[in-house]
Amino acid sequence: MRLSKAWTVASKDFKTITKRKNILYSVIYFEAIVSIGLPFLIRYITSKPSTAAALPTLLNAFSFLFVIGAALLPVGIASYSLIGEKVQKSLEPLLATPTTDEEILAGKSIAAFLPAICINIVGALIFTILVDLFTYNSLKSLYFPNWDIVIIVFLLGPLACLLSVGYNILISSRANDIRTAQQLGALIILPLGAVYLLSEIKVLDLTTNNLLIVAACLAVIDVIVFFLVKATFQRDEILTKWNRGFNYFY
Repeated sequence: MRLSKAWTVASKDFKTITKRKNILYSVIYFEAIVSIGLPFLIRYITSKPSTAAALPTLLNAFSFLFVIGAALLPVGIASYSLIGEKVQKSLEPLLATPTTDEEILAGKSIAAFLPAICINIVGALIFTILVDLFTYNSLKSLYFPNWDIVIIVFLLGPLACLLSVGYNILISSRANDIRTAQQLGALIILPLGAVYLLSEIKVLDLTTNNLLIVAACLAVIDVIVFFLVKATFQRDEILTKWNRGFNYFY
């Protein structure tokens, strides 16, 4: 696989993303709510002395939202990656180039992964700074950084992002409707949302060991999705089905 060709595909997608303001705004809004809104909610909670003991559990649960964010942020980009080419009628010229399937998939993945994971890391940095600022008096020490947030942001986050990218590119290659692709693509957050919910109702503690177990599960699923996408991405079949107006989901 030629990385230069993959980067050419990614660069084209980067330009497309900057033109689609709805995708950019959705990414920025979500990250702003999590990275800035939640610390101010925590600030309100810390104003009540009786809640100080519950802060560590609450902070761990809120931190996990950056895993969900890492899976959610690339949905708009990755789900649009191939269906957008179909709508713009640029898919056939792309698939007719000497670029290999692996190079196209790699380029589409890079274009969805890099913006999402960079924004997620920046958001996590803002979150940790604000949380430390608002909770120092209650906890008498800086809560972040710790190993849990490192695992969440730099291990779980990228693994969740890769899973979302692979899954959404698979959806995008099979769908003929942008809205359908995005709606189906957003379903990827449901398992991660379930983990967050279990942590909130104290069924699952987000300890370091449990976070590593979740990371191991995500890594295995990532590998499975990678081979599934590689096996099902057939340019001739995609072109044939698109030209016939065939929609895999109807």
